Amino acid sequence: MATTPAQGPLTGVRVVELAGIGPGPFAAMLLADLGADVVRVDRPGGVGLAIDPAYDVTNRNKRSVVVDLKAADGPARVLDLAARADVLVEGYRPGVAERLGVGPEDCHARNPALVYGRMTGWGQDGPLAQRAGHDIAYIALTGTLGMIGEPDRPPAVPANLLGDYAGGSLYLVVGVLAALHHARATGTGQVVDAAIVDGTTHLSAMIHGMLAAGGWQDRRGANLLDGGCPYYGTYATADGRYMAVGPLEPQFYDEFVGLLGLPEHADARKDWTRWGELREAVAARFASRTRDEWTAVFEGSDACVAPVLSLAEAPHHPHLAARSTFTDHGGIIQPAPAPRFSATPTAVRTGPARPGADTAGVARDWDVPDLLKGLE
Repeated sequence: MATTPAQGPLTGVRVVELAGIGPGPFAAMLLADLGADVVRVDRPGGVGLAIDPAYDVTNRNKRSVVVDLKAADGPARVLDLAARADVLVEGYRPGVAERLGVGPEDCHARNPALVYGRMTGWGQDGPLAQRAGHDIAYIALTGTLGMIGEPDRPPAVPANLLGDYAGGSLYLVVGVLAALHHARATGTGQVVDAAIVDGTTHLSAMIHGMLAAGGWQDRRGANLLDGGCPYYGTYATADGRYMAVGPLEPQFYDEFVGLLGLPEHADARKDWTRWGELREAVAARFASRTRDEWTAVFEGSDACVAPVLSLAEAPHHPHLAARSTFTDHGGIIQPAPAPRFSATPTAVRTGPARPGADTAGVARDWDVPDLLKGLE
């Protein structure tokens, strides 16, 4: 496959991704979306929990080579790539990359300016560093999982968005880009230890400030932003769907109760003793009409009310459609790259990389002819 057209602010940045699952591939996808030339080093036979490679959009905008790191010449091929890269991303348990011969010391011996990004749940050290885990266990220990859900029910599971991708992938990318800036200024690379427990904890900084100030109760469904407030949450409609409500400021709240037809509750906003009756009244009103009917009522207002859409419905919302927030590439509806850049626009350039399909092109473009050994 030929080199994809240069697009995005990271055009010219070379990234090696040692294949894994979850937050590592997503972080590498984000770098690829931003224009980096990401070469994913797949292992023979693939990785666990993998979907059909043709549909794995976290491998879009990348190229793939297959290297067996357990073969005698496997580590040398990865080190050849690392020697020509700006960034390497791996998501093994601590110490595994070192045992395979592609750890930070091995890579920095070949390329002192390399940014070596490490993605784990528990981090590179600490009592749990060697334990297996997934998103839900990581966020459980940070206190953030326990914040989410109704007070009389178990904590709600936020898919793997909060831990893997927000606390993990996004923090790895921030760290990698900061270290890349330092490396280009000084010529010195470094290791970025991105742990999901660290990033997810960091996301709760404002909440911890509120907790310390006495403005947040350490329990579910008792606070302004966790469903405890009757004008910040979701309500069922007559057709079994939901509306999301969030008019926190007084002027937005006034518009909300007016459009909802509850002007008698205009003074209940800051009166906690009336929140129970306010919640019941709001719930009864929303239950009287369908989601689409209420959407029409609040259309064009500043009442901060929106319909709760499904994954399949979201691409068709007029606002998201107008902004091309989703895109169709190769017949797969998927989120478009974000954020947006005025001078260096991004795009979905290629579909999901198929394992090993780009070996010849990478060998040529990165001047690593040994990648072709065994393929001739």
